[in-house]
Amino acid sequence: MLFDDIDIQGNQTPNGIYSPPAGGVGRGSVLSLYELNQQVKTVLEDTLYEPVWIQAELSSVATRGQHCYVEFVQKAEHGNTFIAKAKGQIWGNKWGIIRPYFEQTTGQPLSPGMQVMVQVEVTFHEVYGYSLNVVDINPTFTLGDIARRRQEILRQLDEEGIIDLNKELQLPVPVQRIAVISAEGAAGWGDFHNQLVNNQYGLAFRVKLFPAVMQGERVEPTIIEALNQIAADLDNWDVVVIIRGGGATSDLTGFDTLALAENVAQFPLPIITGIGHERDDTVLDIVSHTRVKTPTAAAEFLIHLGVEQLQQIDALKAAISTGAKQMLHQQQMRLERVTGRIPSLWELFKTNHQHLLETTLTELQNTIRAILDRQHHRLELLSTQLEAADPVRIYRLGYSVVRKNGRAVRDASILHTDDEVEITLEQGTVNAKIQ
Repeated sequence: MLFDDIDIQGNQTPNGIYSPPAGGVGRGSVLSLYELNQQVKTVLEDTLYEPVWIQAELSSVATRGQHCYVEFVQKAEHGNTFIAKAKGQIWGNKWGIIRPYFEQTTGQPLSPGMQVMVQVEVTFHEVYGYSLNVVDINPTFTLGDIARRRQEILRQLDEEGIIDLNKELQLPVPVQRIAVISAEGAAGWGDFHNQLVNNQYGLAFRVKLFPAVMQGERVEPTIIEALNQIAADLDNWDVVVIIRGGGATSDLTGFDTLALAENVAQFPLPIITGIGHERDDTVLDIVSHTRVKTPTAAAEFLIHLGVEQLQQIDALKAAISTGAKQMLHQQQMRLERVTGRIPSLWELFKTNHQHLLETTLTELQNTIRAILDRQHHRLELLSTQLEAADPVRIYRLGYSVVRKNGRAVRDASILHTDDEVEITLEQGTVNAKIQ
């Protein structure tokens, strides 16, 4: 029999379903679900009639239309067990204000995993149940939490003894083989490549792109995958450059992760970062070997290294030449002094020391010649590489460059009928239309 524990007067129908008395119910009154929900709503509205501030973690954030829907959670102090959960929403009239204010202050969008402090109105709907209507937010609280998490990552890297590991690597001489991690087709990658290969000093570089996603949730896994590809062919590269063109600072959260920082810090080649932002360094910048502001600055840094290395070679040649002249002069002066002091032994002294001088001169000439030969061979290699990369040489072989809107066309699929293009030949330039 149903309702055995309810102390009311009523009848049981033949099918076992309870039928309440026609005149009402007793002290164990039965409420409809709607009536119960109305009472819950009344209690909440009477008790929490003013907005309250709460602290919670966002477990989900979704924008639909002009509104934002979130889910708040609170975890146990030790562990990831949920001890509280509530749905919430930010209606369009508030979302249009809260969103830009939060992103401008923190440099990041609202996203899952963030700790937030929000002012909410507690609402209860008879159909949709309990929810929190967000009316305000304190971005300073979240900013402090973001900074705290970054500091925790840096502290863990320091405890592991790897935070400065990549910085301790020596840059090779020369730096010519560059592995680049960037988004394929990005303007930052194009600027870096053009600046590097078209440098005014004629320095030759070998550059290869290892594509990765440079914003959003896939930053960490794709950059780590690119690093693994480079590590598999480690002997063919001198340095790794991670670059990203300018953009919203809210896109930089992917560069502040522990796993990515550990991979960069322990990578066996020096890593140069040019993330393209003016704010505080990301964790990735802090653990890398060298941090510059933009992709173009990364190219300038590498070109500057190459120029410095050429200057060191020139300085070495000059030092050898000067040292040789000084040595010859010193030996000559010594010979003259001895000759003047001991006239009687002049012939013997002259014979002995002339042989020593000739031997020393021969050895010195051989040494200088060997050094100059090696440096000359090295310069010939650099000149050959430069000549091989000369666009004029390519034109002389019968090739031409097709440009659309001033940019070189590398893929025929981007050309369409009636597109106007410019074709550069060995001698002259012509305009053409695609048919």
